[in-house]
Amino acid sequence: MRIHGEEIKGPVIDGETRCAHYHRDNDRIAIKFFCCGDWFPCHACHEEAGCGSPEVWPKDRFDERAVLCGGCGHQLTVREYLEGEPSCPECGTSFNPGCKLHRALYFEK
Repeated sequence: MRIHGEEIKGPVIDGETRCAHYHRDNDRIAIKFFCCGDWFPCHACHEEAGCGSPEVWPKDRFDERAVLCGGCGHQLTVREYLEGEPSCPECGTSFNPGCKLHRALYFEK
């Protein structure tokens, strides 16, 4: 599904990047996976797509844009996402603060 100009892969269920696995009101980000460069709403969507070689974003690449706000399409750097509030710095749309609990699935510690 194309959302805010980006192709979001996986079982996306709406135009704010919610998926079959995570679909609460504030589940509205997509992550560009380091290993394949494709956007997915979550780790389970990525796994189901069968990338085959999952890799996390290395710390020395945290200044690259890899998190998409499902509300407005603003792309945050990994650092902005991890160190910022659980909301989009551009439009203020809230993100699920619990997503950061899954950090190790996406970003190097």
